[in-house]
Amino acid sequence: MIELNHVVKKYGAKRALNGVTLSIPPGKVIGLVGENGSGKSTLLKVIAGLSSINTGSVTYEGAQVTRKIAKDLAYMSDTDLFYPYFTVRELMEYYDSQFADFDLIKAKELADFLKVPHDARMKSLSKGNRGRVKIAVTLAREAKIYLLDEPFSGLDPMVRDDIAKGLIRFTNPETQTVIMSTHEIREVEPLLDEIIVMRGGQIIAHEAVDEIRDLHGMDATSWMVSLFRNPQQGKEMVK
Repeated sequence: MIELNHVVKKYGAKRALNGVTLSIPPGKVIGLVGENGSGKSTLLKVIAGLSSINTGSVTYEGAQVTRKIAKDLAYMSDTDLFYPYFTVRELMEYYDSQFADFDLIKAKELADFLKVPHDARMKSLSKGNRGRVKIAVTLAREAKIYLLDEPFSGLDPMVRDDIAKGLIRFTNPETQTVIMSTHEIREVEPLLDEIIVMRGGQIIAHEAVDEIRDLHGMDATSWMVSLFRNPQQGKEMVK
C-alpha cells in the first residue's frame, strides 16, 4: 500500500530521514517508536504528503504521494490545532463539512464512548479530554490509513486506556491501517501487529510483534532496549 524508497528529508544540514526504505501493507496496526528526534514525526508527515522530501520516493497504491492522499488518509498531529471557541459538537460538524468520508454519527458515538461532553468548548477541556476529542474526530473518518502522532503523550493511564479501547472498537483491522508513533510501547503492545524502530533518521528494525515474542523470547519493550544497546542487531532485522 505505502512504499518508501531511500527517502532523505533534510532540515538545513540535518537529515531528519536518512535513506528510509519501508513497505507498509494494508490491515495492520503498527507502532512507530524511537528516541525524541529520531525522525518519527517527520516520517508520518512525509507519508501524509505534508512534507516534501529531498531524494527518494514515497508512493501510495503505486502513485507518488501528494497532499491528495488526504482523501484516503487521516492524520492526527501531536499538537492541538482546533479553534478554541468551538464546542465539541461544532468541531465535529466542521470536520463533517471538510471531509467526504467523515461519519458524524460515528463521531458522536466516539465522543460518547470516550466520555467527552458535546457542548463543552475546546478551550475549557483538560488535556486528557482534548486528546479524546482528537481521537474521536480522527477515527470518525472512514479512512484507509490513520496516522497518529503521539496519541498518548502526556495523558494519564485512564485516558490512554480509553483511547486504546477506542482504537480497537472503531477501526477495522481487516481493511484499515493504523500507524502510531508512541513512547508508551508497553501499554500499546497488545494492539500492535508490527513495530518499526527509528534512530537517527533511520529504521533500525521492523518486526512483527508475534515474531519478537516467538523468535526473541521477550516482550517489545525488552526487545527495544536490546536494540539500542546493540544497533547492529537491529540493522540485521530490518525488512
